[in-house]
Amino acid sequence: MAKLEFGSWKEVIDFAKKNGVLFYDFRFTDIGGAWHHLSYHVDSINEDSFKGLPFDGSSITKWQPIHLSDMQLIPDLSGMFLDPFTANPTLVIFCDVYDIYKKQMYEKCPRSIAKKAIEYLKASGIGDTAYFGPENEFFIFDSVRVRDEINCQYYEIDSIEGIWNSAVESYQGSPNLGHRPGTKGGYFPVPPRDSLFDLRAEIVKTLHQIGLETFVMHHEVAQAQGEIGVKFGTLVEAADNVQKLKYVVKNVAKRHGKTATFMPKPLYGDNGNGMHVHQSVWKGGVNLFAGDKYQGLSDFALHYIGGVLKYAQAIAAFSNASTNSYKRLIPGFEAPSILTYSAQNRSASCRVPFVANPKAKRVEFRFPDSSSNPYLCFTAMLLAGIKGVQEKIDPGAPMDEDLFELTLDEIREKGIQQMPHTLREAVEAMLVHRSIFEQGGVMTPLFIDTYKELKFESEIWPWEARPHPFEFLSTYSC
Repeated sequence: MAKLEFGSWKEVIDFAKKNGVLFYDFRFTDIGGAWHHLSYHVDSINEDSFKGLPFDGSSITKWQPIHLSDMQLIPDLSGMFLDPFTANPTLVIFCDVYDIYKKQMYEKCPRSIAKKAIEYLKASGIGDTAYFGPENEFFIFDSVRVRDEINCQYYEIDSIEGIWNSAVESYQGSPNLGHRPGTKGGYFPVPPRDSLFDLRAEIVKTLHQIGLETFVMHHEVAQAQGEIGVKFGTLVEAADNVQKLKYVVKNVAKRHGKTATFMPKPLYGDNGNGMHVHQSVWKGGVNLFAGDKYQGLSDFALHYIGGVLKYAQAIAAFSNASTNSYKRLIPGFEAPSILTYSAQNRSASCRVPFVANPKAKRVEFRFPDSSSNPYLCFTAMLLAGIKGVQEKIDPGAPMDEDLFELTLDEIREKGIQQMPHTLREAVEAMLVHRSIFEQGGVMTPLFIDTYKELKFESEIWPWEARPHPFEFLSTYSC
């Protein structure tokens, strides 16, 4: 099905009637990036309903107190799709959140924050459109078991592709046929070693069914890992598409009795999941990243790179938003933790892809991952890039050598900055440089403080307080 586009809510209602839609499903994103929804039967909705739908904001983590809980969802005409997984025809509608008390778009709504970032870009006078092209990697496993008790910290994941299953007599009732990609061997053999080809194909078909345009699908480097390329879009559109992609991947996997995750580092000793983000800024239909400097970039693009690299350690609080993120950003697993840029070089945290057409000129930041809230991740990078352009921040000289081969001592000797090593370091850097994200009122002081509290209370402190199984190997007998 082609992408759904509407000019009015009357057109939406007419479409619903024509296509037998029984439910409208209104969806919004919380601070952490999770999708929530409210559903209404079509007979209970009219054109006035789309002006605002009430919901309880106190039940969403770190949103409203219970005595100020009434909020409104404001449906958006863009991004709609027919849900391919529901038993009854259901039209999914993206929503922003409205604060009835302050009579403004809610300052903790990530999608509204992303919209403010674009308005700030326009108000700055340096551009009017920002394009983002995320590449979300994921794993598809056969099972996952987790236990979190006072006396037990345990997880176990399994996959038919796992090298650890090489010696089992049978797998889930079927003979062990071998044919596994092995550790770091998944890029990219044909079936039967690639056991997920048909499942990825079904994901692609489903993405096209809901109006997303894809261009490549393949097995990734790690066991049970895959990637599907989705066409770039404007900042909000691209973030919407990440939410759609995650939804489709997880539900197609579930349909086949499997489980999908975008977790950055679920496997010890194999590659993790990144979310490489291509980006460019335009004004008046002109790509401001195209020029006659390094690899066809403009001064504008180089300054944009300079801003993102300078503030990358603070951006990480949004772009690498989980404690698990920093288990991916370690040497030896193709994770670009060294803050420099280079043409075509995938070991740099910022790569300049080779393109012949100036309209396609862009840069690719490779450190983000899919544990991030895409609205906040893209916004944080754009705001740092804007600051780089405004202050003409020099990104330094490019580095075209294989940075994966450098030792930590060599990295220090060259004076190269690295990504943070923990989520705590990232959040603390974000607090030091909070003015970058507060410029133009895009993220408010209240939002920054709330984000800090969310990360410390729900992830950093609980993670730091728990013994790890490896600590029993290293410390128990000391």
